[in-house]
Amino acid sequence: MSATDIARLPLLCTELRLPSVGHLWPAITEQADRDGWPAARTLAALFEHEVAERAQRRTRRHLAEARLPVGKTLDTFDFTAVPMISKARIAALAQGDTWLETGTNILAFGPPGTGKSHLAAALGHALVDAGYRVLFTRTTDLVQQLQTARQELKLAGAIEKLDKYHLIVLDDLSYLQKNQAETSVLFELISARYERRSIMITANQPFGAWDQIFPDPAMTIATIDRLVHHSIIFEMNTDSYRRRSAQARKPE
Repeated sequence: MSATDIARLPLLCTELRLPSVGHLWPAITEQADRDGWPAARTLAALFEHEVAERAQRRTRRHLAEARLPVGKTLDTFDFTAVPMISKARIAALAQGDTWLETGTNILAFGPPGTGKSHLAAALGHALVDAGYRVLFTRTTDLVQQLQTARQELKLAGAIEKLDKYHLIVLDDLSYLQKNQAETSVLFELISARYERRSIMITANQPFGAWDQIFPDPAMTIATIDRLVHHSIIFEMNTDSYRRRSAQARKPE
């Protein structure tokens, strides 16, 4: 390889946006020359590294935008504390695939402290690792953002931007105030994603108590209908995991 070619390669890699190739080509080509690789194998080795590095960078970006709680993964979720949750089923859901493609929703109900948010975050982490885009947010925070967008006459655009997420996790739905303005923007979000994009909701209250969240009975029924039509429901009616952990730490 001539000195001119060696000087041009970093510039070409920068122009073509191939940072991994630009970084690794000296080592890869040295090995290729030493071991007598054909040109096709050398190119394949360089491009495989580039593809792998791009996937890692993409995952890091998606993890940053997901806003998932740190450390709340499937590895740290205590399945023994929630025996009604099948570890095998959660592992299958963590792969994404069919249920995300069909816009299936996941609804997790149970008292505070039973692991609903941890389970939702753990699924989110796994899906990001699998190449999907996820947004984890408190329901009240997202609703406030959508209300602001409505006041600025930008609600449709704000909901459309959320379409990039394969899954939106709405944590703590039960803390939403019984307010027509809040619940109406939430209903519009749910309706816009219906049968297209998935939502996961965690809530302390079962459907029978949702009239305490939605002031309009018709909207309550319509919201539940859209969420349940294609859904997976987890009932996590166990003792508080946080309370059990605190009791276990008490000195005897």
